[in-house]
This record gives sequence, structure tokens and C-alpha cells, in this order.
Amino acid sequence: MAHSSEPPHRGHTTDADSLDPSARALHDRSDEELADELLLREAERIAVAVGRMFPGLCEVVLHDLRRPRSAIRVIENNLSGRQVGDSATELGLRRIADPSYPSVIQNYSNQFPDGRPAKSTSIGIKNADGRYVAALCLNLDVSTLSPLALTLANLVATDIEHRDEALETLRDRTGRELRAVIDSFAAERSSTPRSLNRDQKRELVQQLHREGFFETRSSAQHIADQLGISRATVYNYTK
Repeated sequence: MAHSSEPPHRGHTTDADSLDPSARALHDRSDEELADELLLREAERIAVAVGRMFPGLCEVVLHDLRRPRSAIRVIENNLSGRQVGDSATELGLRRIADPSYPSVIQNYSNQFPDGRPAKSTSIGIKNADGRYVAALCLNLDVSTLSPLALTLANLVATDIEHRDEALETLRDRTGRELRAVIDSFAAERSSTPRSLNRDQKRELVQQLHREGFFETRSSAQHIADQLGISRATVYNYTK
């Protein structure tokens, strides 16, 4: 018995018809537009991730420079009060007009609408044709850091009176260090410690006294043994 073939399906759908609206929009674009859109989507992930690293401190904004009148595509950690769909800034317009405009402008002074100071960095993103299609901007709220910076500056500050003067050394003056200083002093004069003349020994003892070596127990005796003089002479040289 012959079997009849099944009738063709009516309303046959293509692969594109089965896509969700977002994917279908990509399917309908040219290869260049598709590449630009994928680039923007990757930049979105970066903007969100960086913003979430610095909650309440750093605003991260992704500008779609293909649509300058509604450029803001992502704004993470909103500190400026702008919204998605707001227009591009002056830097964005300059990049649109001039592909040779600097791709990175870093750490420039800026200000939020309410007057808070900000430190900003703007990173232009070019497509394969060398045209700016996006800009990633970071705006750091330095008003929250300034009081902390002042507190830290006051914490580490020292009195001007003794700023250039070492009043003490916070380490133990060991016998090994003492010998090293004496040997170095003698070597600089092409001599050995015991061969130094009286004036040189006096100079060395006074240097050791200034540098705090006499605060260590038995240091005077160690110095005397190395220089081949008496302990009394060592103390006499300190005067």
C-alpha cells in the first residue's frame, strides 16, 4: 500500500525566529554592528565587576558612544545621580569627533553635581576599525578619603624641632655590629684597628659614642680590646 507523504508544515520558522528578542536583534545586525555590540556587552561585565569592588566609593559608568544622546548604558554604584540613557559627557563627544583623542585619561580632578571632589579616569574603547564605540569611566569619591588621609598624615607626622635629628636607634648594639663599624672605619683609612694613630682612634671612639654604642654593656671593653688601648683611655677619648 502506498503511503501518502505528510503535508508540509505551515508557518515554518527559521533559526532566527526561534531566538529570544535580544539574540534576534543581534542576528539581524551586520557583522560590524554585531562585533561592536559584543564588545559593549563584555565592557558591561567589567563595569559592573569593578563597581562592586568599591561600593559607596567609586562610580563606574559605561558610555555607548554610538548613541551619544543616550550614551549611559551601565552605571554601577551611582554617585553622580545620572541614569541609564543619559547623554555622553564632553570627553565622550571629543572621542566621537576625533579617533586620535587619547584613549586613557587618568587620575584627573573632577566634581560630582553636589560639589563632592572626585578623582576620575576615562578609558576609551575602540572597535576593530579604530573608532571609539564606548568609554569606561571611573569616578572616585575622594571626599570620604580626605578626612582619613588627614588623620593618617597627623598620625605619622613628627615634630619639626627634631625632624632631621636621630635622637635614638631602636636596636640592640651587638658586638658583631660594633666590630663591623670599627673594621670599616679602619679599612677606609687603609689600616687595621690597632694600627690607627691616636687622633684616628679618638675620632672613632667619639663616633661610636655619638651612635650609641656605649649604651651596650661591656662595649667600652670591647672597643678597648679592638683598638689595643685601655678602657680608661676609651672613656677619655669620649670627652
